[in-house]
Amino acid sequence: MKIKKIDLYHIAMPLVSPFQTSFGVETERECLIVALHSEGLTGWGECVASTFPGYSYETVGTAWHVLTDFMIPLTLAQDLQEPEDIETWLKSIRGHPLAKAALEQAAWDLTAQRDGLSMAQKLAQPYPEGSCGRVPVGVSIGIQPTIDHTLNVIQEYVDQGYRRIKLKIKPGHDLELARQARYTFPDLPIMLDANSAYRLEDVPTFQAMDELNLLMLEQPLGYEDIYDHSRLRPQIHTPLCLDESIHSADHARYALAIGGCDIINIKPARVGGWLEARRIHDLCRAANVPVWCGGMLETGIGRAAQLALASLPGFILPGDISATERYYTQDIATPFHLNREDSTLTVPTAPGLGIEVDQERLAAATRRHKLFAG
Repeated sequence: MKIKKIDLYHIAMPLVSPFQTSFGVETERECLIVALHSEGLTGWGECVASTFPGYSYETVGTAWHVLTDFMIPLTLAQDLQEPEDIETWLKSIRGHPLAKAALEQAAWDLTAQRDGLSMAQKLAQPYPEGSCGRVPVGVSIGIQPTIDHTLNVIQEYVDQGYRRIKLKIKPGHDLELARQARYTFPDLPIMLDANSAYRLEDVPTFQAMDELNLLMLEQPLGYEDIYDHSRLRPQIHTPLCLDESIHSADHARYALAIGGCDIINIKPARVGGWLEARRIHDLCRAANVPVWCGGMLETGIGRAAQLALASLPGFILPGDISATERYYTQDIATPFHLNREDSTLTVPTAPGLGIEVDQERLAAATRRHKLFAG
C-alpha cells in the first residue's frame, strides 16, 4: 500500500470540566491528528502530546516539528505492508514515542481496513483466545478544590455506572482524601495516582494507606525511576503500579527483574506504539503480572485504538479509557458510551478502528493543518 499523502492536524477541543493533576490544570485538550491515505483508504492516528512537558518531554509543538521535518518524510511514498514497517522506517529517530505512536496507530488502522479486520482482531492475531468484545473501564478524577467536592464527583460517576475510581493525589492532598473516599465508599475499587510527585522519604504516607484496601498506588516516585520503587514495594502492602517509568519492553523487564512493581499501566503512546505495548503485555502475561490500559484524554480516534489494545487477554484490570462524555460534549469521531450494567466500553468490530471521523467537527477544531503529498 503506497502512502500517497498524509494529513497532519493540530486541534483543540474544550474539556467538559477542568482536569487537574500534580502537573497542573487542563481546560482544553490540544493534540495532533494524522491521516495516512492509500488505495482509497484512510488510516487515522492521534498524538497525545499536550501543550506542557509535564507527563512527557514531548509537546504538541515538538511533535509537530518532529513529525513534519523527520517522521512524515520518512513515511511518505513508502510501501506499507504491516505496522511493523513504521517501526523500521523511524528506527533512526531516537525518542519521541508519542509522535511515533501516532503514525503507527494510523498504520494499524489502514492495514486492518485492508485486511477486513478490526484493529482489535489484528492486534490479537498471535493469541488463540483472540480479543474480548467489552473492556472494563473506570474513571480518573483530577484534583478537586476540596475533599467534599471530590466525594460528590465520585458519587456522580458511581451513579453513571463506573465501578472503579482513580483519584489524582499530590503531597498534602493524599492520605485524608483517601481515608474519606474509603469511608464514604467502603466497597468501591479505588486507586491513587501520584504522577511521580513523591520521594522515597514519603514512605510513611504510603504505609498509612495500607489499611484502606486500595486497588493500587500508581507511580508515586520519580518518572524515570525503577530502583527506588523496588525499595518502596517491600515496605507497603498496597499493590504498586508503574506508569511513567516504563518507556519500553526493556524497562518493563528491568522493573520485573528487580521487583519494582506489582502492576504495569500500558499506554501505547508512552512506549512508542502498539507493537511495543503488545510486547510489554506479553512479557507481563508470561510473568503473571496484571496490566491495564491508561488514558490520555483521547478523542474518539485515540480511544478506539486504546480499546483495541485493552481487549487483549492480559488486560485484566479496568482501564482509564472512560466514555466520550467524560471529556467532550462533542467529539471529532464516533462517541463511546458506558455500558452501565457492567462498567465497560464496547470494542469496535468494523474494519480498522471501526469509527467515523466527523470532517466538519475536525475542521472546526483545527488550528493548523498541513498536507504532505508524494
